[in-house]
Amino acid sequence: MRETTIDAGDCFYRMTTTETQKQTRILVQAAAQACEDKKGEDTRILELDPIDSGLSDFFLITSASNDRQAMAIADEIEHRLKKEHGVFPNSVEGRRKGDWVLLDYVDFVVHVFLAERRAFYDIERLRKSARPLTPAEFDAELKAVLAAKTIAVRDKASAKSKSTATKKAAAAPKVKKAAKKAPAAPKAAAPRKAAKKTVAKKKAAKA
Repeated sequence: MRETTIDAGDCFYRMTTTETQKQTRILVQAAAQACEDKKGEDTRILELDPIDSGLSDFFLITSASNDRQAMAIADEIEHRLKKEHGVFPNSVEGRRKGDWVLLDYVDFVVHVFLAERRAFYDIERLRKSARPLTPAEFDAELKAVLAAKTIAVRDKASAKSKSTATKKAAAAPKVKKAAKKAPAAPKAAAPRKAAKKTVAKKKAAKA
């Protein structure tokens, strides 16, 4: 997994550049927005350390004030990712109680807690090596990733266009040289004129 460091003012963002990671970030951002829309509290995104990459790449954590809100948040996340991205959770746990609903999307896991349950399990503290981000910070990084991709595509297209123009310019003089040589063909008529003069002289001599 290749990483790139981008200078954004006084901040340095650690961003993966694989297509799979970009897609995962888009899904996490959509899930975080669903949390915000359903009034989830203290929403946080944990970018897990590479040593935990076998577990998942991101944890999305949010709090609900009651079990009904927790279920509403979980349902909105599942519905939005299914409708907008065609993605389904690998598994869902905790729907019956609603005090901790877990949606496992493999590359990222969503945890919807009741506030007291979140404080009790304190996942953020257990994952000390993870990098915590607010949805706004995460969204800013995602935009930076997509902008960098757009610039790279444009640069590649521009380089290809310049290369094509250079090849065409190099081929143009050859066509001009070929065109100059073409008028040389009429010289073949000269021997015929000489032959006609010889025949005329012979006829005059016989006369």
